[in-house]
Amino acid sequence: MVSPMIPSLRRQFNASFTPEKYQGFLRHIDNACGTHVPFRLCESPCFFPKSLLDRMAGDGKDLIRQLVNNPEYRARSERSIPPEFRVPNELPHPMFIQVDFGLVRNANGELQPKLVELQAFPSLYAYQVTLAQSYIDVYSLQTAELPKLRYFLSDLSDRTYWALLRDAIVAGHDPENVILMEIHPQEQKTLPDFLLTEKMLGVRTVDIEGIKKKGSRLFYEDAGKQIPIRRIYNRAIVDELQRKGAKLNFDWRDDLDVEWAGHPNWYFRISKFSIPYLRHESVPKTWFLDKLDQVPDDLENYALKPLYSFAGLGVIIAPKKEDIDAIPAERRSEYILQERLHFEPVIETPFGGTKAEVRVMYVWLEKLMPVLTIIRMGRGLMMGVDHNKNMEWVGASAGLFATE
Repeated sequence: MVSPMIPSLRRQFNASFTPEKYQGFLRHIDNACGTHVPFRLCESPCFFPKSLLDRMAGDGKDLIRQLVNNPEYRARSERSIPPEFRVPNELPHPMFIQVDFGLVRNANGELQPKLVELQAFPSLYAYQVTLAQSYIDVYSLQTAELPKLRYFLSDLSDRTYWALLRDAIVAGHDPENVILMEIHPQEQKTLPDFLLTEKMLGVRTVDIEGIKKKGSRLFYEDAGKQIPIRRIYNRAIVDELQRKGAKLNFDWRDDLDVEWAGHPNWYFRISKFSIPYLRHESVPKTWFLDKLDQVPDDLENYALKPLYSFAGLGVIIAPKKEDIDAIPAERRSEYILQERLHFEPVIETPFGGTKAEVRVMYVWLEKLMPVLTIIRMGRGLMMGVDHNKNMEWVGASAGLFATE
């Protein structure tokens, strides 16, 4: 049974929607980003009760602290960092963390957030602000007749959010000496976020293969000049670097004269690797594949996931025994088997109830703060684009809530 989020706002939005408004919304986003957004954007934002978002944000903080504040886990997670990608001078906690939740019905029929996965790696911190505000602006959702809608968490405003992000990424340096580092950034689907980060913070987006090393210092080239790099906002994902055979002019293990806006080691320490160690009502049952005494008979109720992949790459929902048997024994520690979540279709759309996955985005400077949400809507087996092809009212969205 569909349980719409903030039913009055949902009804009003659905009743006033037109395809022409949606096309105008897409043009607005492309213009704001300075490039075409290559992934599917949902026709609608999601309207959530503030109490539900607060619960997910609070659960996420509990999970993050359970890992970071646990010396035993820190010791165990040493093995999650491949030796060739172990970066010196690790900071005591991650700076950017994402915690993804799905909404399921518990035994009492109540909606309950359940962990999908978590990752200490930056997400769309610049782009998501633009997306959320564009829904409000293009669809005229900020009128005297409607409750005031917000999307920042932790009582942040546009001004205080960007100040926080500037402190995290630029950290008082000349922005010319701060880079957003990625592999072939112009080819990435997340290019809109890179361009907006440049626009708002003045940092440069630099291809990791173009970075040069002299002694212990790194440089990038701009207009024929070698510009020293003081601080790196890393967006390069290790498994993609390996898949593309990236040729780097520095070694991750080098003791470099550079600061990290989000130390790379945390990408491994807080990841799908972490889930079997978590103890919380929001966490589904999860095992390392090599620790399973016996493969369950009801595999249709599980998902098989590689530890270090992005965007659902390599995930198998309802795996067959032969899928598990095909994984060599020496690689089974690189996979988890997780209890399958049956998301509740809580968003009412013209095409029926639609599921929503909620990503809570955190920034951790002096304190751990939830700042924004990213929403993915879908009606397929999984929430990714490949499982929601040729559908409408699915894709990337933003979470809005009414002020109390």
